[in-house]
Amino acid sequence: MNLEDAGVPGLQKEGEVMDIQRLDHICIAVRNLDEARRTWEPLLGKDKPDDAYVDEPEKIRVARYWIGEVGFELMESTAPDGDVAKFIEKNGEGVMLISFNVGKTREAVKELLDKGYPFIPDKRGEIVRPFRNCEYAFVHPKKLNGVLVEMIDDKEKRDF
Repeated sequence: MNLEDAGVPGLQKEGEVMDIQRLDHICIAVRNLDEARRTWEPLLGKDKPDDAYVDEPEKIRVARYWIGEVGFELMESTAPDGDVAKFIEKNGEGVMLISFNVGKTREAVKELLDKGYPFIPDKRGEIVRPFRNCEYAFVHPKKLNGVLVEMIDDKEKRDF
């Protein structure tokens, strides 16, 4: 018996599928990035991040590790008014967001807006934001069971 025969409503019809290509990365909000690295790196089998960066507009410092094709990020706020700091104040440390890699962020945003999904704009009111060689946008967690979801069209080639 398939799901439709079992009475499961709302199944995707052909042509209605979002262009999600893969899980891109998962972000863990941490109070202290250096301490979190000492905790996580032995578990991940790493002695340093595969990538590390500071994103001043987002007020974050990040250590990224590749687990197969999926990024695992530890994020620390660089300012008390940053989103990571606010998340930790409200929820404590833990999973802050899940990111999906899509064909084109702007097309995914348009499709989701048309379906009633709210997005979180930046300080300038922009929904789609630039980062390195790609663009990303955040779907508001109030629509997705409290989970902050990022849509990103990062196409950087990696050796997995």
